[in-house]
Amino acid sequence: MKTGVKKTVVVGMSGGVDSSVTAALLKEQGYHVIGVTMKTYDFDGVGGNVGNETSCCGLGAMNDARLVAASIGIPHYVVDFRETFNREVIGNFVKEYLDGRTPNPCVLCNREIKWGELLRKAEALGADCIATGHYARLRYDEFHRRYVVSAAVNERKDQSYALWAVSQEALSKTMFPLGGMSKPEVRELAHKYGLRTASKEESFEICFVADNKYDRFLKERVPELEEQVNGGPLVLEGDVVGTHRGYPFYTIGQRKGLGAFGKPVYVTGIDSSTNTVRIGEGKDLLQRTLVARNCNLVGREALEDGMVVQAKVRYKDEATGALVFREGESGFRVEFMEPKRAITPGQSVVLYDGADVVAGGIIDHVLL
Repeated sequence: MKTGVKKTVVVGMSGGVDSSVTAALLKEQGYHVIGVTMKTYDFDGVGGNVGNETSCCGLGAMNDARLVAASIGIPHYVVDFRETFNREVIGNFVKEYLDGRTPNPCVLCNREIKWGELLRKAEALGADCIATGHYARLRYDEFHRRYVVSAAVNERKDQSYALWAVSQEALSKTMFPLGGMSKPEVRELAHKYGLRTASKEESFEICFVADNKYDRFLKERVPELEEQVNGGPLVLEGDVVGTHRGYPFYTIGQRKGLGAFGKPVYVTGIDSSTNTVRIGEGKDLLQRTLVARNCNLVGREALEDGMVVQAKVRYKDEATGALVFREGESGFRVEFMEPKRAITPGQSVVLYDGADVVAGGIIDHVLL
């Protein structure tokens, strides 16, 4: 690329305010911007639509993205990733629940769709990189020779936790223009640019489960599931104290729907092989050690045994001190300095050095 020539950037446009501002901001900075909206599923295939198609794959969202692109003078395309999304993201989501785990589909979507399919589409369009509206920062660390994802300046909106699985090659072709901004600042820019999405509300549920009812979704995807798992043993302190609706419909730390036991009880364990749900008191949710699989290294080329890190075990978790040790070929063990509450297999554990993401993995199991 010739010196002084601005890069061509594909912006993933969901129809929300963050991606709209990302596109407008880059256009203002002189980049050649192409807007792309991803079609990842059909509402009649996932069910649970609560009135209208308002999420990132709805007609309204696609129309918002198209009109924003037109208003700022950039081309806009809709690309069909439904087959890959159904196989890689929804398929994994269902499998993890059937294995007694609680998945985080956003992590897999980031790796396989946004920094997989979208990046390949961007390269086919002749773009140099992609940009998204994620609240995270990215830099190249000369000392470690790594692209490093860091927490956003706005801690409340930080999305670095969900980006641990993105490869170094993909990060080398990525921009996060909003990483240094707060949400009010982004909305202020949206009003400045006259974007139709400036006051649009955010969506917090998993996109393909619009009604936030995972049990409904699983029953529709696996029609015979409820009949197969209903009535399994509910175990408290080693004794069977009742039955449950089926292990896939519970998650570690859950309190609702367990019945009355004269004291607050929570789901403390799930065994898919015996359809058993274990319950206990709040203290029974506190654990110190977990083992993770499918490690991806971000800020370091390797993990050193005994390395001191701060670790998060869910998106809204507070990063706390821990030691990390390698475990097998692609796994690691995390030993927390203070007990963590409700460590959940299937969720991600993300290791930080200050604001920088060191590595991440999928929680496999807890060591008692």
